[in-house]
Amino acid sequence: MADLSTTYMGVELKNPLILGASNLVNKPEVIKELEEAGIAAIVYKSLFEEQIQLETFQLDEELNEYANRNSEMGRIFPDIAHAGPKEHLFNLKKLKENTSVPVFASLNALYEPSWVEYAKALEETGVDGLELNLYATPGYFEVGGASIEDKQFQIVKSVKKAVRIPVSVKLSPFYTNTLNFIKKLDEAGINGVVLFNRFFQPEIDIESEVFHFPWELTQSRDHHLSLRYVGLLHGNVEGSICASRGIYSAEDVIRLLLAGADVTQIVSTVYKNQPAYVGTMLSEIRDWMDKKGYNKLSDFRGHLSRKNLKDPFTYQRAQYVDILTKSEEIFKKYPMV
Repeated sequence: MADLSTTYMGVELKNPLILGASNLVNKPEVIKELEEAGIAAIVYKSLFEEQIQLETFQLDEELNEYANRNSEMGRIFPDIAHAGPKEHLFNLKKLKENTSVPVFASLNALYEPSWVEYAKALEETGVDGLELNLYATPGYFEVGGASIEDKQFQIVKSVKKAVRIPVSVKLSPFYTNTLNFIKKLDEAGINGVVLFNRFFQPEIDIESEVFHFPWELTQSRDHHLSLRYVGLLHGNVEGSICASRGIYSAEDVIRLLLAGADVTQIVSTVYKNQPAYVGTMLSEIRDWMDKKGYNKLSDFRGHLSRKNLKDPFTYQRAQYVDILTKSEEIFKKYPMV
């Protein structure tokens, strides 16, 4: 039977399927099903500094609501300190202690000192590695892209220096040159890169004329952007390459492995197809490998990366002339009345 074992950030995994950060970890029965189905590792849901600050502020407001009223109304509620990250850390440690597969923490902080502080706290839970979520939504016209990258780079260096566990960086694709930034991180000693993070974008309800944030799963073709960058990175960085976003099937995983990924993160397919589907994906990957005569993942990983292709520009074409010259073919698939 085909061997699906792989390595991610120096951590040995039994296969390339990792549960990405999500609220699925809140359900022990789901985690148990995923383990039984064969999931190789779990990324615990992200610790958001912004959320901790907001909850602390809200609690403080509630506790002091009657502080300036008369004495009869002044001390209805006792002073209670917000738990901050303690509940998150407790639950993460509990999962790590009760799970048979490697567990990685995920962090999204605001300021460099708090990135380091929370990273240390997460490390103390016994997790096997740490995933840093970097993203900036520029709100000021005068802030240059280079200054944003420099700030993020310094955060990663500080965290890497502060902890002993492996550290990966989960990125957005919104850099002027994503490859350049990843190369800088790699040279700074980062242990892995995750491509790419999925962000909620604002939507407008045209009836009520208000903003809302619809909850939607990724689409099955959302991994195409990740595939492009995986193919460009394979063989050019020392750290591990993890593909994420819109990975629904065994075929999707195989495509990304062929491009050069070491592992993949899945979430939406678990919501849509249920935890047991992980077992189906693994079985189908083995069947494909057996059919092709591959004994292990390294037999074909990166076969279709830019480094191993005869055409070095395959991953760089954004407007493929050959496709555009045959654009009339689309009417055969979508005929106009």
